Amino acid sequence: MEYEVIDLEEAPVTDLSEIEALPPDLDIKPVGDLLGLEEMRVTVWYFEPGEEIQYHAHSEQEELYYVVEGEFSLKLGRSGEEEYVDVEEGALWAAGPKIGHGHRYTGDDRGVVLSVGAPPVEDPGLNPHDIDE
Repeated sequence: MEYEVIDLEEAPVTDLSEIEALPPDLDIKPVGDLLGLEEMRVTVWYFEPGEEIQYHAHSEQEELYYVVEGEFSLKLGRSGEEEYVDVEEGALWAAGPKIGHGHRYTGDDRGVVLSVGAPPVEDPGLNPHDIDE
Protein backbone atom coordinates (compact mmCIF):
# COMPACT_ATOMS: atom_id res chain seq x y z
CA MET A 1 0.00 0.00 0.00
CA GLU A 2 1.30 3.43 -0.88
CA TYR A 3 -1.42 5.72 0.53
CA GLU A 4 -5.16 6.10 0.94
CA VAL A 5 -7.54 8.73 2.32
CA ILE A 6 -11.07 8.15 3.62
CA ASP A 7 -13.71 10.31 5.29
CA LEU A 8 -14.81 8.67 8.55
CA GLU A 9 -18.36 9.94 8.05
CA GLU A 10 -18.56 7.98 4.78
CA ALA A 11 -17.08 4.75 6.16
CA PRO A 12 -19.69 2.01 6.59
CA VAL A 13 -20.58 0.80 10.09
CA THR A 14 -20.26 -2.89 11.01
CA ASP A 15 -22.71 -4.04 13.69
CA LEU A 16 -20.81 -6.72 15.61
CA SER A 17 -24.04 -8.05 17.13
CA GLU A 18 -24.75 -9.57 13.71
CA ILE A 19 -21.51 -11.63 13.81
CA GLU A 20 -21.97 -14.58 16.18
CA ALA A 21 -18.29 -15.28 16.82
CA LEU A 22 -17.33 -11.70 17.69
CA PRO A 23 -18.32 -10.19 21.00
CA PRO A 24 -19.00 -7.49 22.07
CA ASP A 25 -22.22 -6.25 20.45
CA LEU A 26 -20.83 -2.84 19.44
CA ASP A 27 -20.77 -0.87 16.22
CA ILE A 28 -17.38 -0.37 14.58
CA LYS A 29 -15.85 1.15 11.49
CA PRO A 30 -12.94 -1.05 10.33
CA VAL A 31 -11.01 1.90 8.92
CA GLY A 32 -7.75 -0.05 8.66
CA ASP A 33 -9.38 -2.45 6.22
CA LEU A 34 -10.85 0.46 4.25
CA LEU A 35 -7.41 2.07 4.06
CA GLY A 36 -5.77 -1.18 2.98
CA LEU A 37 -3.44 -1.31 5.99
CA GLU A 38 -1.24 -4.39 6.16
CA GLU A 39 0.97 -3.85 9.23
CA MET A 40 -1.67 -2.81 11.82
CA ARG A 41 -5.37 -3.03 12.65
CA VAL A 42 -7.22 0.26 13.02
CA THR A 43 -10.82 0.40 14.20
CA VAL A 44 -13.21 3.11 15.36
CA TRP A 45 -15.50 1.76 18.12
CA TYR A 46 -18.88 3.29 19.08
CA PHE A 47 -20.29 2.91 22.61
CA GLU A 48 -23.68 3.59 24.17
CA PRO A 49 -23.88 4.25 27.94
CA GLY A 50 -22.74 1.20 29.91
CA GLU A 51 -21.30 -0.71 26.94
CA GLU A 52 -17.83 -2.12 27.35
CA ILE A 53 -14.99 -4.20 26.05
CA GLN A 54 -14.32 -6.80 28.73
CA TYR A 55 -10.93 -7.15 30.44
CA HIS A 56 -8.80 -9.29 28.11
CA ALA A 57 -5.26 -9.67 26.73
CA HIS A 58 -3.61 -10.69 23.47
CA SER A 59 -0.75 -13.14 23.02
CA GLU A 60 1.13 -11.13 20.35
CA GLN A 61 -0.61 -7.86 19.65
CA GLU A 62 -0.06 -4.56 21.41
CA GLU A 63 -2.86 -2.03 21.26
CA LEU A 64 -3.15 1.75 21.45
CA TYR A 65 -6.44 3.50 22.21
CA TYR A 66 -7.50 7.15 21.80
CA VAL A 67 -10.74 8.61 23.21
CA VAL A 68 -12.37 10.66 20.46
CA GLU A 69 -15.61 11.33 22.38
CA GLY A 70 -16.86 10.57 25.86
CA GLU A 71 -15.70 9.29 29.22
CA PHE A 72 -14.44 5.79 29.98
CA SER A 73 -13.41 3.71 32.97
CA LEU A 74 -10.35 1.59 32.17
CA LYS A 75 -9.19 -1.65 33.76
CA LEU A 76 -5.48 -2.12 33.04
CA GLY A 77 -2.67 -4.40 34.18
CA ARG A 78 -1.70 -7.98 34.82
CA SER A 79 -4.08 -10.29 36.66
CA GLY A 80 -3.99 -9.48 40.37
CA GLU A 81 -2.34 -6.09 39.70
CA GLU A 82 -5.20 -4.34 37.86
CA GLU A 83 -5.66 -0.58 38.13
CA TYR A 84 -8.79 1.42 37.36
CA VAL A 85 -8.40 4.77 35.63
CA ASP A 86 -11.10 7.22 34.50
CA VAL A 87 -10.36 9.06 31.22
CA GLU A 88 -12.02 11.58 28.92
CA GLU A 89 -11.68 12.88 25.37
CA GLY A 90 -8.09 13.19 24.29
CA ALA A 91 -6.77 10.40 26.54
CA LEU A 92 -4.50 7.70 25.16
CA TRP A 93 -3.64 4.32 26.67
CA ALA A 94 -1.77 1.26 25.48
CA ALA A 95 -1.41 -2.38 26.47
CA GLY A 96 1.35 -4.72 25.42
CA PRO A 97 1.05 -8.43 24.67
CA LYS A 98 -0.23 -10.50 27.62
CA ILE A 99 -1.26 -7.36 29.56
CA GLY A 100 -4.91 -7.19 30.58
CA HIS A 101 -7.02 -4.26 29.41
CA GLY A 102 -10.68 -3.35 29.06
CA HIS A 103 -12.87 -0.28 29.15
CA ARG A 104 -16.47 0.70 29.92
CA TYR A 105 -18.25 3.77 28.59
CA THR A 106 -19.45 5.91 31.52
CA GLY A 107 -20.81 8.91 29.60
CA ASP A 108 -24.41 9.84 28.85
CA ASP A 109 -24.26 10.21 25.05
CA ARG A 110 -22.20 8.27 22.53
CA GLY A 111 -18.59 7.30 23.19
CA VAL A 112 -16.04 6.88 20.40
CA VAL A 113 -12.62 5.22 20.66
CA LEU A 114 -9.96 4.78 17.98
CA SER A 115 -7.87 1.61 18.41
CA VAL A 116 -4.64 0.61 16.70
CA GLY A 117 -3.21 -2.89 17.06
CA ALA A 118 0.00 -4.42 15.74
CA PRO A 119 1.01 -6.82 14.40
CA PRO A 120 -2.22 -7.38 12.43
CA VAL A 121 -2.55 -11.05 13.38
CA GLU A 122 -5.65 -13.00 14.38
CA ASP A 123 -5.11 -12.67 18.12
CA PRO A 124 -8.41 -13.26 19.93
CA GLY A 125 -8.81 -12.01 23.46
CA LEU A 126 -7.31 -14.17 26.18
CA ASN A 127 -8.42 -14.30 29.81
CA PRO A 128 -5.64 -12.40 31.64
CA HIS A 129 -6.25 -14.56 34.73
CA ASP A 130 -5.12 -17.62 32.72
CA ILE A 131 -1.81 -16.14 31.51
CA ASP A 132 1.32 -17.50 33.19
CA GLU A 133 4.36 -15.26 33.07
